[in-house]
Amino acid sequence: MRCTLLAFAILAATPAFAQTPPIEVTTPWARATAPNARAGGLFFTLTDRSTPDRLLSASTPVAATAEIHRTVNENGVMKMLPIDGIDLNPGQPVEFKPGGLHIMLMDLKKQLKPGDTFPVTLTFAKAPPLTATVTVGAAGASGPAMHHMHTTPKP
Repeated sequence: MRCTLLAFAILAATPAFAQTPPIEVTTPWARATAPNARAGGLFFTLTDRSTPDRLLSASTPVAATAEIHRTVNENGVMKMLPIDGIDLNPGQPVEFKPGGLHIMLMDLKKQLKPGDTFPVTLTFAKAPPLTATVTVGAAGASGPAMHHMHTTPKP
């Protein structure tokens, strides 16, 4: 009996058996930018798998600022406006996509080229921060070119 309990304790303590993050980030991607572009867009889908939460912010080393934005039509003029967060409800995916919710990357530190990757860290009200690897797609793309996903909880 003690051997069984000890084996279970060891398995439970290994990373392979660690809990999955309460929030899942899928298909993180960004559009390629022109060589001197100062801004870009970042897109993905968030799915809360636990209790209600709220996305508060994003950060990435490729931009001085990363803000949560929404696109609105005001009297026939499309505008991208910053918002202070997004509520997340369990089992209800929230899609960040061109023409809708997105992360606005401002004061880019380098050109985003197709095939490049970079990290983004998302901060939540309750869940631990998540770092996802973003893949850069073509300029003007309407969706991710590759369906690769990688998220890592931050300590």
